[in-house]
Amino acid sequence: MNKKSVRKLLSLPVLFSFVVFTSCSKDSDVSADETSETEEIEQTDNETSSCDNATNYVFIEKDGLVKVEFENAEFSGDWKLKKDGNSFSGEGYMVWEGSQYLNAPGNSIASYTIKIQNPGTYRFLWSSAIKNGNNGTEHNDTWLRFNDAADFYGLKGTDSYVYPKDTGKTPNPNGSSKEGWFKVYRSGNNLDFIWMSRTSDNDAHDIYVEFDTAGAYVMEISPRSSNHGIDQFVLFKDTVAKDVAISTETAFSNIICD
Repeated sequence: MNKKSVRKLLSLPVLFSFVVFTSCSKDSDVSADETSETEEIEQTDNETSSCDNATNYVFIEKDGLVKVEFENAEFSGDWKLKKDGNSFSGEGYMVWEGSQYLNAPGNSIASYTIKIQNPGTYRFLWSSAIKNGNNGTEHNDTWLRFNDAADFYGLKGTDSYVYPKDTGKTPNPNGSSKEGWFKVYRSGNNLDFIWMSRTSDNDAHDIYVEFDTAGAYVMEISPRSSNHGIDQFVLFKDTVAKDVAISTETAFSNIICD
């Protein structure tokens, strides 16, 4: 064997080692990149699904229905979570135990952000109870406002409309109303939780909200009467039957974080 051939043979191990080292380095780099991307995706998903602050809740309308546990908001002042009885759903119901604000909405407001995917007209209902006394016309109401909706009104029959005061729209309801707020009440001898939401004293009008475009809207509530307990609420289009909207078999709306 000549010297030239020997030199070629001696160089082969070095070349082989270089190829192996390069290949291993590339495989390692790819694996590290893939792991990093996977971890990043998992962290993003966890951040999206982790929603432990009620102020960030966004309730998703689906197929013309929004259904929400009333306690799923941030409450201040003398709002209390109660669990007496067995006719409520979820963790309990909320009740105002402070002073009455019969003509002064806007105190201790709780807000709900609702993402509308199917614009249109929605009827509003909540399930509420009278938690003091035995008179169906006392401790039976709470203030409600949809300040950023296209329209917010009470409707009786097909052509009798009322609008909150101070919105520039008339006619206005009988009784209390101010700065876009409706007094929303329930009545009747059954003081336990029932689905009823009306406005205009002695001239009951059902509550409707119009959302003209898809997007996020804010529903606000404020205490009026003390000891008016509220368990849950629904918003539903006329394509959804009332009995379906309020059924215990109907799932609550999905919640995402803002």
